[in-house]
Amino acid sequence: MNTEHPKQSWYELVGTKIVESFKRRHFDAYYCATSAEAVKKILSLIPKTDVVSWGGSTTLTTLGVQKAVKDNGYKVIDRDTAKTPQEKTEITRQALLCDTFLMSTNAFTQDGELFNIDGNGNRLGALVYGPKSVIVVTGMNKMTKSLADAVDRVRSFAAPMNHQRIPGTTPCTETGLCGDCKSTDCICAQMVTTRLCRPAGRIKIILVGEDLGF
Repeated sequence: MNTEHPKQSWYELVGTKIVESFKRRHFDAYYCATSAEAVKKILSLIPKTDVVSWGGSTTLTTLGVQKAVKDNGYKVIDRDTAKTPQEKTEITRQALLCDTFLMSTNAFTQDGELFNIDGNGNRLGALVYGPKSVIVVTGMNKMTKSLADAVDRVRSFAAPMNHQRIPGTTPCTETGLCGDCKSTDCICAQMVTTRLCRPAGRIKIILVGEDLGF
């Protein structure tokens, strides 16, 4: 027990239990107390011969994961290197067949399920099928009690906040609140619940005992 840092102590207490919940659903799962530990764990899970790519993620950027992967000599597929929108789309498509795909999640439940919302769907496409291995890194702040709570968290909080960094014209961009819109700019186009990992172990979950992302 860490009486000086009760949140971190609570995160570890709960996080280690949720790791077991994920394992019962056939995910590989790990708890890391700090960002530094999480980055080391990520790198340890990627074979040196793998081609690596990632989805858009504030969590990965905050951790410096993309830089760490490049600095460690991995071959990467990075859509940010594109010079035109068309090239960016093509690189994004190529990423669906990489060896290891890195991402975060919008929410996870205490029972070991993931819930995610996406606009174009490339991140969720990779999560569901394509890359040989997927590593999901998430702060403990994205934990919810139930799947219903996860949906509510993402629709009412994470997606509207995320839209503040993504150009577009939607009600949540203007008001900060979900308007359940049908805008062409809506980033709530695809909604995916991952209740089991199939094949077993393909998806690796890293819970980090910090507040990361939205």
